[in-house]
Amino acid sequence: MTPTSRAAGGWKPSKAELAAAVSRTVPDVIAPGLRVLFCGINPGLYTAAIGHHFGRPGNRFWPVLHEAGFTPHRFQPWEEQALLPLGYGITNVVARTTATAAELHPDEIVEGGRLLAAKVERFAPRVLAVLGIGAYRTAFGAPAAALGPQTEQIGTTLVWVLPNPSGLNANYQRDALVALFRTLRDAVAS
Repeated sequence: MTPTSRAAGGWKPSKAELAAAVSRTVPDVIAPGLRVLFCGINPGLYTAAIGHHFGRPGNRFWPVLHEAGFTPHRFQPWEEQALLPLGYGITNVVARTTATAAELHPDEIVEGGRLLAAKVERFAPRVLAVLGIGAYRTAFGAPAAALGPQTEQIGTTLVWVLPNPSGLNANYQRDALVALFRTLRDAVAS
């Protein structure tokens, strides 16, 4: 059974399957000329085990994306490819899977930022939305960066920073996340 069919059928990975997921990566959902390329920090074990971005049930990415007006209904992680026809995609700063982003070394995040910049130049989305201010600050050497649009661009791509939608991020409640994501949605809709 593939991770897609398992996830779609309500399958939940076992502890052994989560431990084995540390060696996996999750493929980008990407195409040239997207409106927004959403960029997570790195895949978590649950996400890697099921093979789909923002896969952990407590992650707020999919509900927030819908409530902010990006998607016509609340997508499930295994529907991630349906983002492409809407003009949206997903990647990560770092491809390596970890139990938590805190396991990433700063040098790894900086290297991930360099690779991400090259990817963004190649695919040229209208906006790169980095989901995690700490990761953005480290990856792009911008210690004073704040949430929202950044003054720096990558080629022709505007850069926007949003909070990490992980359920572990207690700094932002769902309503606040929706409002911040909606601001980006309104900006790219015009």
